[in-house]
Amino acid sequence: GTARHDREMAIQARRNLSKTTDPIEKLRLQCLVRGSAGIKGLGRVFRVMDDDNSRTLDFKEFMKGLNDYSMMIDKEEAEQIFRIFDKDGSGTIDFEEFLITLRPPMSSARKEIVMQAFKKLDKTGDGVVTVEDLRGVYNAKHHPKYQNGDWTEDQVFRAFLDNFDTPYDKDGKVTAEEFMNYYAGVSASIDTDVYFIIMMKNAWKL
Repeated sequence: GTARHDREMAIQARRNLSKTTDPIEKLRLQCLVRGSAGIKGLGRVFRVMDDDNSRTLDFKEFMKGLNDYSMMIDKEEAEQIFRIFDKDGSGTIDFEEFLITLRPPMSSARKEIVMQAFKKLDKTGDGVVTVEDLRGVYNAKHHPKYQNGDWTEDQVFRAFLDNFDTPYDKDGKVTAEEFMNYYAGVSASIDTDVYFIIMMKNAWKL
């Protein structure tokens, strides 16, 4: 159902985009138009630009990141957003904090069920889900591409992980943060907590 949620979310985001004047909301919706991985993709662009690994960006880098990711935000709006996040007036922003704020808000009940699913996947308990972790949890043999001989079991696992991984830098590892970012996107298209929790329980047999 994830692809369907992605499509619904993109349509909804596009609709809301024409109505909003809040620059942060505008940026969030532009990311969501790209589906659940949209915000994560922007994060990856920022990470690539953070040459000195300071986890911060100055305004020029911030602006370049938005342009590289084709965000339709004018300089004035970008300045407004930057000012909101540059709380101490240092001229730099912490981009992790920025991405967390950009993520659509989720109730604690939703966050909890997402973490339950993550912990179930993270067999080794090291905070990162890998192909190895999936072997015990996810049965690749039901996958149509495995059944018709197109893919090996490993390829099925890898494709599954790629759903949650960041589009431009698929490393076959999914962190709790990436998993949460992904489901924050899915969650944005689901109105009620109850429905979201049922969907998660069914998807992950929790």
